Amino acid sequence: GQRREEEEHHSLETFTFYLSEPLSKERVEAFSDGVYAIVATLLILDICEDNVPDPREVEEKFHGSLLEALSEYGPNYLAYFGSFVTIGLLWFVHHSLFLYVTKATRLMGLLNILSLAFIGGLPLAYQLTSEFAEKSHNEIEAIQVSCVITFFAGIFQFAIWTTALLNEEETLHAFARYGGKEHAFMFAKLALYPCVSLGAFFLTCLLSEFSTAIFHLMQIVIPFAFLALRIFVRIALTAIKSVMSLSRRKVVLLEEEEACLSPNETLS
Repeated sequence: GQRREEEEHHSLETFTFYLSEPLSKERVEAFSDGVYAIVATLLILDICEDNVPDPREVEEKFHGSLLEALSEYGPNYLAYFGSFVTIGLLWFVHHSLFLYVTKATRLMGLLNILSLAFIGGLPLAYQLTSEFAEKSHNEIEAIQVSCVITFFAGIFQFAIWTTALLNEEETLHAFARYGGKEHAFMFAKLALYPCVSLGAFFLTCLLSEFSTAIFHLMQIVIPFAFLALRIFVRIALTAIKSVMSLSRRKVVLLEEEEACLSPNETLS
């Protein structure tokens, strides 16, 4: 029994050490960029193959007006642009994350693969949200599946950042560590997609009639949220620093007043 306990303890230590072993950061980035490029290509092929009006249909049904024919595919184009922007922003967050990482580990590589697995499902999310009839039960379920795919794609990126913070002295640049200038912004940027997609999922459950509008609004709002995020974080950090500096000044003034008072006055 004692040998078995020692073997289990030794195997657990070996497994933990195996996950913390270094991994080539360049290969992780190269593999990730390849997956993002393939996913974007598949999305482009999907929109080009199934959403182009037939010339005969344009002549007969729309009296030769190409714009009227294209307007019929409007929801599909909106779903395509939303999915493509999602892929682009997730790639941007991934790029920012590994820009701050100095050394990758095997655990970070595993979490990165899990994130890429859900990113590979974004073309499926596009097909689901563009093929079913509007305001149908299948469309609501398709939108919820798309929210789940986006949530897990973002939450595993957040897990990579959390893993890097656990051993930040070896894995992160000094300015991106806990309490650094870029830490709060990176934390908010990585939490944006999981929070918004989770909120959109619950809103579609409560307000099923507006599920399509909620989902497309999520895809439209997030790019502007990325632009406003840095400004908001900087304002919040400036406000926190000013409050802390004011509290320090009050403490210093109180100490100076106590130092100026005589011993009898301090006792009274």
